[in-house]
Amino acid sequence: MTTKDTMRFERRTLLTAALGSTAVLAADVACGSPVGVPSVTNRRRFENKVVLVTGATSGIGRAAAIAFAAEGGKVAFCGRREHLGQEVQQRIRQSGGEATYYRVDVRNPSEVKDFVDAVVGQYGGLHVAFNNAGISMAKGLHEVSMEEWNDLMDTNVRGVFAAMHAQIPHMLSGGGGSIVVTSSVQALATRKGSSAYTASKRALVGIVQAAALEYGTLGIRVNALCPGTIDTPLVRRQLGVEHLPEEEVQALAAEWARANVHGLQRIGTAEETAQAALMLASDDHPYLTGSTFVIDGAMTVAL
Repeated sequence: MTTKDTMRFERRTLLTAALGSTAVLAADVACGSPVGVPSVTNRRRFENKVVLVTGATSGIGRAAAIAFAAEGGKVAFCGRREHLGQEVQQRIRQSGGEATYYRVDVRNPSEVKDFVDAVVGQYGGLHVAFNNAGISMAKGLHEVSMEEWNDLMDTNVRGVFAAMHAQIPHMLSGGGGSIVVTSSVQALATRKGSSAYTASKRALVGIVQAAALEYGTLGIRVNALCPGTIDTPLVRRQLGVEHLPEEEVQALAAEWARANVHGLQRIGTAEETAQAALMLASDDHPYLTGSTFVIDGAMTVAL
């Protein structure tokens, strides 16, 4: 075995082992590469609707912002990375869509409220909110510092609560709306090294279910989107493989998926997951609220 072959084998071993404990964690910050996702630009489900998306500078949020705009939505989105936010805004506008990027840290409730109020002021209302911003973590419980715990909860849970707290009054005054929250399949089943992350994602399901009961008769539907394993730049960075040749990363991911994603045997993409968010947010299913919608390639149903 040559030195190059040895290095490739070591990377393969590390990536395969790490994916087993961390890949599911990054569903809500996924980017993913498109694999045959059909364009839906002929549909206009969000024509003349104001759509707000958090955590949209990359991953599922980015894909969703682009898809909402492609279907006629006036999209306002936020994230902390300004250069990426400007890139998404430019892409949407160059494609003929309407979008505005705001730099917002969802850990700061006052920034979140100012963001929501500014969107309503700019576009004249709020019809759809996709609360997607979140971070992941893969550590044993005793290895998680209190600072890390607080940051995770402030982002994943308090950030969503603050967003809904600001969004709901505007939706009530406008006659209703639709809210989608990105949770995770770890709201249903978990893995070792996931205690903090799982706690945050299960908390979101509780918020969604209670809000669906509280606002259902007032015209607001609330649903949770639970993605499984999605190809993510964050996971690639965590594993130290972001600079590997793409074909090598894809081959390793495919090998892991064949053993763990029992139905489709492949890792999902941000674009596929975004389409599920659009379905939940649209008026296509007016009786759908309080749901926990799993999109994971039949990973969690296997015994």
